[in-house]
This record gives sequence, structure tokens and C-alpha cells, in this order.
Amino acid sequence: MFNKVLIANRGEIAVRIIRACRELGLGTVAVYSKADREALHVRLADEAFFLGPSPASDSYLRAEKIIAIAKKSESGAIHPGYGFLAERADFAQACLDEDLAFIGPKPSSIAAMGDKGVARAQVIASGIPVVPGTEREGSLSDEELITLAEKRGFPLLIKAIAGGGGKGMREVQALDEMPGLLQAARREAEASFGDGNVYLETLVEGARHIEIQILADTHGNVIHLGERECSLQRRHQKLLEESPSPFIGDDEDLRQQMGSVAVRTAQAVDYVNTGTIEFLVDKDKNFFFLEMNTRLQVEHPVTELVTGLDIVKEQIRIARGRRLRHTQEDIALTGWAIECRINAEDPYNNYLPSTGRITHMILPTGPGVRLDTGVYSGFNISPYYDSLIAKLVVSGESRGEALLRMRRALDEFKIIGIRTNIPFHQRMMESTRFLAGQYDTRFVEERFSMEAAEEGKKDLSDVAAILATLVAHQQTQRAAQIIQRNERDTSNWKWVGRWERMQR
Repeated sequence: MFNKVLIANRGEIAVRIIRACRELGLGTVAVYSKADREALHVRLADEAFFLGPSPASDSYLRAEKIIAIAKKSESGAIHPGYGFLAERADFAQACLDEDLAFIGPKPSSIAAMGDKGVARAQVIASGIPVVPGTEREGSLSDEELITLAEKRGFPLLIKAIAGGGGKGMREVQALDEMPGLLQAARREAEASFGDGNVYLETLVEGARHIEIQILADTHGNVIHLGERECSLQRRHQKLLEESPSPFIGDDEDLRQQMGSVAVRTAQAVDYVNTGTIEFLVDKDKNFFFLEMNTRLQVEHPVTELVTGLDIVKEQIRIARGRRLRHTQEDIALTGWAIECRINAEDPYNNYLPSTGRITHMILPTGPGVRLDTGVYSGFNISPYYDSLIAKLVVSGESRGEALLRMRRALDEFKIIGIRTNIPFHQRMMESTRFLAGQYDTRFVEERFSMEAAEEGKKDLSDVAAILATLVAHQQTQRAAQIIQRNERDTSNWKWVGRWERMQR
């Protein structure tokens, strides 16, 4: 049983875990790089230790140093969050070897499902349909992948064996693109996860990306927490998630079928803790296993809001050997929740990353509004990590109410000093196709544009120039004013006092 947790991560997820630990009465230890010396998670934790230089490879991916800090701080457990070391079986095993509880799945489960090639072979053997692609286990060379691509046909997806979040993923439309895209995908995967291996998948046209959240304890109990719709993506990076899925809607049979497959998949690898089974669903509602994320998901808050469960607390309780407090019959999706990922990037300039200091923030509040973030006014956004700086999550009794609430929250949310994708989300809240739930994984790239929003914006550059001139003129006039001394050598109040005394 542990009483102190080291959080091997940064940003909003590190803050989220620290808050859960605090509510459970557990001590917290943060780690940070040079760029994160003044980060919010460092300020909130009970203790904080320096990891190294800003690049992730020199800090948050240094497994041996993180474990050494855990031992030095007398932490009893490590929570990896998501990304970085979260899906590294060797890191999970190293924690166990040092008598540190790993708040996540078993190393064997990570190895089986974290390696997407092995995971595909595992579910195929269980009779679960998968997206056609590379069925071989293990790593493949560029030459082997190119040969397989010729046989499969195009379009295809190159995907990283490890990790997730769209990292190490490239879409291929023709054979001559393969060599360059393979190298780009391998470099990104190596930088993000420390593993440059990739595999191939057939690109399913018009698909919906729907995932099922699962929880499993050490006593053999496994449940699912319903689905999340994650189809709104750009270059395979999720931008907005909602639960339940507007595509599944009232189709309770499909929901239970997918949930049952997710539970079976977890049981097949003796899974423990939280995880997510991702599916692609075609227009006819046929679903295919895509991959399993053996970690906490970025979009877990939408599931928390519709189920009433605190998934991070459940993770910690499971790691402490507790049984699940709920059975499958207890789980019901109530209301609707939507999450917008707020990224430091410019939607009017091809989503170019934006760095610099946040000079001012106005945070949205009010009924049904939740904001998970690791930044604050004065914080410096560095170029070393993912552009995600906040998750704006709203809930309502219906999808319509949640959408209206999100629109209001986005209008209230102001971040000054850097550019963000808040305008993108505001534009999305005006899209009739999105509002009707008629979107797929290609919607943003093929049927959505920021140009219409840019055209609708009033050009206020002349107004700004005039105001700036007036302000400068006013300041010049003030500087030119000469403040003369009073004709008297003292204030009028004193003169009145003297006069009154003289009249007595």
C-alpha cells in the first residue's frame, strides 16, 4: 500500500493526477524539465525534482532517472499519465522491479496490446474483426512494408507500433510517397515514444472513430464505461470528443456489442487498470478493432461527466488492490459531454504552433463547465512538447444543451499572448453538419474551412491604428503639460484654516 505518488508527466494531465491524489490523501511528487521549471504541476505538488534539459529525450523519457527520483523521494507508486513512458512495458517492469507500484496495466498487457502489431494478431485469434493491414507480428523493414503496400493497394496509413495520439502516423496515397513518409513516421515515433517501429493499415473511407473506455481490477472484474465519439480529427490528431456518440445514438444493441468486445479484448490479455479499445465504424455500422491504448486517455473527462466516475481515482484505487466499486449494471450514460482540445496553434495559418508567454487569461466558468489545464497568466509556452495547453469540457442534459454551453464557454475563454485554436472550435460550433452529428474522420480536412470564418471577420486594422494614434497623442500631451505651483505656498485648505483662526 503506497501513500505517495510520483507523477512522471507534465502539463494538464500532471495537474489532474495531483488533484486526484490530494483528494485521496496521498502525497505527490512532480518532475520537471528546464522548460517546465515554473509549470503549474511543479507548484501544486508536495515535492518537485529536476529531470534535465528541455527536450523530452533528455527529461521525461529518462526512465532510470525518474525511478531514481521515486526511490529518493520515498514514493510508493508512479503514475505515467499519457504519452512519454505511459505505454512502455519495460518502464512498467522496471517500476515493479524496484518495488514501485505502476498505476497502469501489467507490463505483459502493455507488451501485448501496446505493440499494435501483436495486438492485431491477438484480437484476430479471438475472432474480433480488425481493419485490414499488416497482420505480421514484430518489426518490419521499410522494404518489407513497401512490398506489402504494393500488394494491399492504396490509400494506406503508416502507424507507429507504440504510443498513440496521432504521433508517427502518415497517410499514403501512392507508392512513390512511401519511402519519405516511412522515414518521417519513424522519426516522429522515435522522438515521441522512443520506438521507431511502424506498421500499415488500410484507410477506411467515411469511417467514424469510436472508442470504449474500460476499467479492470486485480480481482478479475472488467467493465466498460460506454463510448466516446472521437471522429473530429485533423491529420489523425483528435480535436473534439463527445459522449455518447451521436452516430450510435439510441442504438443500444450496437453500444452493448462494442462494449462486450472491448471487455473480451481486455480479458484476453489479463488486463488491469484503465484502458481504451478503439474502433473504426463504417457507414453501415460495421465496427473493426483499431488498437488498444494501455493508459489513461486525453479525453477521459467526457466519460467522467456522463458516468459520474472519477477515472483517475479509480486507477489509483485499483493500483492499491481495491475491487471495482461498480458492476456493469451500475453504469449508465446520463446527459451529454463535449471536450474541445485547446492547442497553442494558429488555425488561420495552417495550424502553425504558437510559442511565447501567456500575458493574460480569462477562464470560462458557470454551470456544467470544466477546464483542465496546466498553464496560467505569465506561463511560457515552449516548442519542446505537444501543443495541447487546456481541455475545455462541458456537460448538459442533452447534446443541444451541451453545444450551447460549449459555445458560451468558448466565447468567455480568452488567452492573450499566444495564438490558440479557440476560433477553430467556435467555427465548428456554427457548422450545420457538425451540429447535426454528420461528420467522420475526414470532415475537418475535406468539408470544413476556416476561410469562411476569416471572410466574415471585420477588418478592424484601421480602427486599431486610429486608436493607437489617439492614445499616443494623449500620452504626448500629458508629457508636455507643465504643472505650475499654486500661487500660495500651501494648500487652499490650510489657507481657509488660517483665515478662520484670524476671524475669531
